[in-house]
Amino acid sequence: MLDAFSRVVDQADRKGAYLSNDEINALAAMVAAGNKRLDVVNRLTANASTITANAYRALVAEQPGVFGPGGACFHHRNQAACIRDLGFILRYVTYAVATGDASVLDDRCLNGLRETYAALGTPGATVAAGVEKIKDAALAIAGDRNGITQGDCSSILAEVAGYFDRAAAAVV
Repeated sequence: MLDAFSRVVDQADRKGAYLSNDEINALAAMVAAGNKRLDVVNRLTANASTITANAYRALVAEQPGVFGPGGACFHHRNQAACIRDLGFILRYVTYAVATGDASVLDDRCLNGLRETYAALGTPGATVAAGVEKIKDAALAIAGDRNGITQGDCSSILAEVAGYFDRAAAAVV
């Protein structure tokens, strides 16, 4: 399997030609887009514990009955599992962003998640609300224009949002 650079070189070599300006510009654009992608992954990774903890706190404040006495997530063990799971979802979203492919998120994180929460008696809508809170925080951090590769980041941010939407939909 050839990467994008190898494919362009291979095509030019078959023609017996130097790389054209268009080919070089396309590769430069791909590198710039890759740098933006890595900036987003780096920001989400560096802020993962803050994102997860703040999302959890906001979720508890929004749905106190689920986390209070008699609620599905009342016990400390269940609360720790909730924080852990929100962190797992965030981590797998970063993998999907890094690769530009949702398959790792689907295969290793979301596959069977709804059934797991149903078996535990955890409301899927609560988990989805937690994912939405992580999404909001992640987009705010990833969308901050300071200290990152300059350029239009709207498509990468839309991609990030899409991965979180996919995760939220998988648990309800």
